[in-house]
Amino acid sequence: MMSSVLTGMSQPFKIYFSSVLMHHSAMKNLIETLQLKLSNAGYIADKDLVTTLVLMEQLGRPLLVEGEAGVGKTEIAKVLAKIYDCSLIRLQCYDGLDANNAVYEWNYTHQLLSIKLLEGSKESLDQREAHIFNEEYLLERPLLKAIRQKTPPVLLIDEIDRTDEAFEAFLLELLSDFQITIPELGTIHALSVPRVVLTSNGTRELSDALRRRCLYHYLDYPDPEKELLIVRSRIPGIETNLSKQIVSFVQALRESELRKRPGVAETLDWSAALLGLGVNDLKNNIDIIYQTRACLLKTQDDMTIFARTLINRLVDAVL
Repeated sequence: MMSSVLTGMSQPFKIYFSSVLMHHSAMKNLIETLQLKLSNAGYIADKDLVTTLVLMEQLGRPLLVEGEAGVGKTEIAKVLAKIYDCSLIRLQCYDGLDANNAVYEWNYTHQLLSIKLLEGSKESLDQREAHIFNEEYLLERPLLKAIRQKTPPVLLIDEIDRTDEAFEAFLLELLSDFQITIPELGTIHALSVPRVVLTSNGTRELSDALRRRCLYHYLDYPDPEKELLIVRSRIPGIETNLSKQIVSFVQALRESELRKRPGVAETLDWSAALLGLGVNDLKNNIDIIYQTRACLLKTQDDMTIFARTLINRLVDAVL
């Protein structure tokens, strides 16, 4: 069939068309290989995400992953570090995060001691400053540490939406050029380009400038088939019937009017708890479901909603 497609084409176009097909085949192999590696490492990913991860690797671009809490955004960075056998450097974001905690800080105590030792010396002011502001007194924080690794690490910038726009602007130099400017030392270029994963729970809108510098993926709650694969992969020894019941129950619970819908992390916690309690069937264990609700629910309002009547209704509907 391929020869019939190529028949009648000019030679240059045949060469171009063949190279496109070869590239497509190579890309498909890369996606399938990475998907298998992720699965072997305990992370179940669909083809959209795997394709984005392949492009992230090929293009050397950061990846911004948005989604609800507990759907597995942070785990992407962790599993990448595992399959690429490299270090994971994590910057946990929070309100008020600044360069001192994210990029670098001067060791002021040692600098003051050095100043004391230099008192009475004949060195000029410029010489003294050069002595004080050098790498001996520089404390690396996660962002600077990430670009100074000889082997490319995975840099996780977790919950970037918790920071403000000023910090976002500070990140732009790193995300576009993989360099950091320190006024006293100049521009520090990356020894190797880290694999950067940014996560966001969507608590605020991120700037267009940040988004343009990243590849993008939205990670939603998994469908029943995918969540079942995740449970079986992450909870060894769980029976097929119980895992199906757990997934069906959690999927239905997410449709309830909860403040905080349970994510995959909660599904796994609950699965492990039920397995540890020796439960093998949910239908006749309404009390156990109620008693283990702490694994699924994270607010008092949701605890109140989660009455035995709701449990009975969900059990009757899905089990």
